Formats: sequence, C-alpha cells, structure tokens
Amino acid sequence: MADHGHMTIAVDLPGHGARADELFTMQAALDAIDDAVARCAVPPLLVGLSLGGYTSLAYAAGRRRPIAGVMLAACSTEIRGKPLGAYRRVAHQVNRAFRPPGGTWHVVSDMLMAMTGYSPIADLRRVGVPVWLVNGRRDLLRLDERRYLGARPGTQLTVVPRAGHDVNSNAPIAFNRVLLGALHELRLTELEQAGLASSTRSDPACG
Repeated sequence: MADHGHMTIAVDLPGHGARADELFTMQAALDAIDDAVARCAVPPLLVGLSLGGYTSLAYAAGRRRPIAGVMLAACSTEIRGKPLGAYRRVAHQVNRAFRPPGGTWHVVSDMLMAMTGYSPIADLRRVGVPVWLVNGRRDLLRLDERRYLGARPGTQLTVVPRAGHDVNSNAPIAFNRVLLGALHELRLTELEQAGLASSTRSDPACG
C-alpha cells in the first residue's frame, strides 16, 4: 500500500501479535482499533479479516470516530445460536487437551465467548459509510453473504475464485486489487465532495 501512497497501520487485537498473552474481549478490541484510527490524519478505510472484520464492523457501527469506509473479509456469517456454541466447545476442548505451542485456539475460544449474542447484520444496518465484502469462494464463513447485502443496500461483494478463508494470503493480487479499488472510490468521493463544497461556497458571489 505504501508504494501506492497509502499509509497503513497494522492493529494487534488482544490475543494476537505483540498482545498474544492478553485475553480477547470485544471492548479491548474496539479500543485497539480506536487508538489506530486516532493516529490517522484523515478518516481511514478499516480493513479486517475474520475476527478483525467482525470487530471492524462493530467499530464502524459504533461511530466512535469518523472513518471513510470498511472492508470486511472472511466474516460474512452470523456466528450465533447452536453452531456458535458447538464451535466454542470444540475450540475450548482442543486448547485444553493439546495446547499446541504457538497456537491460537485459546483466542478462538475467547473470541467466540466475546461474540455471543453479537449480530453483524444488525450492525450493518447501522453503518453509515461504504462497505466492501471480500470472500474466498471456498470459505465457510460466507454463508450469509446475501443477507449482508440485503441488510445494507449498496454494499459491494467480491468472491475470489479458488481462495479459502485467508483470502488475503490465498489470493493477494486479487485481494489488493479490490482494496486499491475501494481506496480509489473513496478518493473520488472525497474529491467530488470537495468540489461540491467549493461550488456551494462560491454561490453567494454569483448572486
């Protein structure tokens, strides 16, 4: 992104990266995103994959600080109800029984606990900025794509062939093409709005 003139900030959510030893909670995740947004000179495009997508959506719906848009990858499923409970039990048992070194199953278990009762579709209805969905065709977490599109008209969906859940690493060229396209659209919108504001300010002089 830097080669194209876009500043980027990589956010470590609790339980990830430099914060791997921390317990994941939704509030702590939203605070981490908020800290990153506060460092941006202009409202940024939030880009999140999987858990990062769900938390980015929750942040966008909460409207803490202005953002330009949100790109949600690999998170087009409402993870609630009986499937959520079953997945949470499996994650907890795997982590407890095997404790794989360097594994992230504990984060999955914590995340599913924190996401109990959360509805991304309800949040989509509250988002007031452009939304892009990017999913790998082989990803299981794209079951509710159509419901997502119905929840917020104007949302753009890209399904990448032969990619799985980690669509950004499975198909980086295709993913970056969508990302750069979104940034270009936002830039054009910004220029159009600036032109409209300029015209509006000049109107009194025309009279």
